[in-house]
Formats: sequence, structure tokens, C-alpha cells
Amino acid sequence: MELSPTLVMVVLTVGISLYAWSNQNLYDSWVLDPYRVKRDNDWYRFVTSGFLHADFGHLLFNMIALYSFSQTVEYIFLQLFGPTTGILYFLLLYLGGIVVSDIPTYLRHRDDPNYRSLGASGGVSSVIFSAILFNPLGKMLVFPLPFEIPSFIFGFLYLGYSYYMGRRRGDNINHDAHFYGALYGLVLTFILVPRVGSIFWSQIQEFLF
Repeated sequence: MELSPTLVMVVLTVGISLYAWSNQNLYDSWVLDPYRVKRDNDWYRFVTSGFLHADFGHLLFNMIALYSFSQTVEYIFLQLFGPTTGILYFLLLYLGGIVVSDIPTYLRHRDDPNYRSLGASGGVSSVIFSAILFNPLGKMLVFPLPFEIPSFIFGFLYLGYSYYMGRRRGDNINHDAHFYGALYGLVLTFILVPRVGSIFWSQIQEFLF
């Protein structure tokens, strides 16, 4: 029986997030604090912050999205690269997305002692956009639209919205993590599976023509 990296990540993230809500010391030492990263060289926070979430809604949304989209990516990686390498590549996609997506956040807020960031959104975005490359015509129901749209259209809308909100900075959501996590997922998937571009384009042609 093959070990599912998705289930491992979901179980770990849920368990750690729930525990951190009642353990302030763990929360303070694991949350992404760019100022303390720069001051104390706490680089591990780039990873550990991805296992913390602000509240139950934040946690639930991220874990449902991760589980839903990871099935496609996990299956393809395991088929193409085998169980060991496939799992390592999947973890590189997910955990790497958490780390890389927070680099712009760190650069922007490294001199701000009051800024904090947490959540797996960067990694989740990486997995979502990797799945979109493999299955661009998958149907998605996006609130508040009353109908489903192809996943590649959702992808374009998501990138545009995240980029706009990241520049606007009008709420407490780290939209930069969503945007750069998505870009990381696209780039890494192209590197690992170069022919994914032709797979993606052939499906788009079927949709358009």
C-alpha cells in the first residue's frame, strides 16, 4: 500500500494547527515573523508557518482544497516517477510552494516588527495550479457564480485577483502567497514534466475549437 503524502500533510497540518490554538508558545515560535527571521535567522519559520492556521475556517478551506486537487497531481507524479521519487516531488511542490510563496512577504515586511503570516495557502496554490496544468478542463464551482467553469479559466481569474489584491493590500489575507505559490506550482510542474505544456494546450484546443 502506497503512503499518500497528501493525507500525511493534512493530518499533520490539522493536528499542529489545533494544538497551536491552545499553545501560544508554539504559535509564537512557528508563525512567520519576517522581522525575527531577519534578526534571529529563524529561517525554519518559512516551513513551520505552513502548518499553522488562523481559525477553523482557514484550516478547513485549505485542507479541502489541498485534498481535492492533490489527487490528480499525486497520481500522475507516482505514475511517472515511481513511489519514492513521486512522493519527494509532490512534497517539493507543496512544501516548496509554502516556502517560495513567502519570500516576497519576507522581503516586504522584514523591517516590520508587527507583521505575522501563517497558513498553507502558498503550498495549496502550488498544488492547485499543477493540477490545472494536467486537467485544465476540470469543472469548478466558484462562489458566487451559479454555474461551473473550466479550471483553467478559474486559474486566470485567481491569478489576476491575487495579484490585484496583493498590490492593494486592503485586507489581512496574504494574497502574495497565493499568487507566488501558484506561479511556483506552474514553473515546477513544467520543469518536472516538460510535456505538460502540450497536454495542457491540446485540451484547451478541444475546448476552444
